[in-house]
Amino acid sequence: MIWSAYPSASAFDLDPAIKRECIWSGPTLRPASLLIDRHNQIVRVRGDDGEWRVVSSALGNFDSMFTQVADARNAPEVLTVREQIRSWRFYDHFRTDADSPVRQPQLGTRTPALSHDGRDLAAALQTITEVGDVTQLNTAIADAFAGSTLQITASGDRRFSVQLQQPGLLRVLTAAELSDGTLRYLLLVAALLTPRPPQLMVLNEPETSLHPDLLPALARLIIAASKQSQLWVISHSSRLLASLAEATNCNSIKLIKEFGETQIEGQQLLDKPAWHWPSR
Repeated sequence: MIWSAYPSASAFDLDPAIKRECIWSGPTLRPASLLIDRHNQIVRVRGDDGEWRVVSSALGNFDSMFTQVADARNAPEVLTVREQIRSWRFYDHFRTDADSPVRQPQLGTRTPALSHDGRDLAAALQTITEVGDVTQLNTAIADAFAGSTLQITASGDRRFSVQLQQPGLLRVLTAAELSDGTLRYLLLVAALLTPRPPQLMVLNEPETSLHPDLLPALARLIIAASKQSQLWVISHSSRLLASLAEATNCNSIKLIKEFGETQIEGQQLLDKPAWHWPSR
């Protein structure tokens, strides 16, 4: 997808204007591999006979073709790619402050996929308990908090709450009483042990607020989840990265700054990907 901003009389003249979108088969974009081609307002689809046909000629410059021409009959490639993208999950901001919804009882329904902000944590953990891998859930809790037991309670109005029984304490701790790091670890557990693994999951700085001693347990959890999904982890923690590197299928990419430009450490000119963005 290529977009740009250009002068306009509209009050939204600083919004991006989408000029080009392409879907192709194979590792690189070539004229022969192009399946869907969007130029400004016009979207063309290549048919089985190799001929192009226009499926939309009035697409707004603020609309993606994924929202307008995802048609199982006329543009199945657009529909397929859109549904793949919709299945991706990104976790980069879990609120754990005192007013966070995560700390409050929440109305519970079956939740096979944790929401992006984690507000349905209790329901997601209960779903794992009932239809997921409860053994792996208990192992993840014990690995991080030895001797602790996770409990999910439901009130009469079906509001779910997270509780943690820790050794040495006379009563359980509610989500409102848990530390930021403990709560974030439980959120990551719920995300990674989802009963409905996505094709792609991205964790942005999952080490935030976590005690360093929890990072090896988190790494083991990530490695286990990577058997079901492709996982991208963006981290500044050397300890977490070192623990992840113990997995044989872990590929580590280190970014560096050179003259203000972000580059991949050790990448040479001939190592760069062969594909490139299409021109406008």
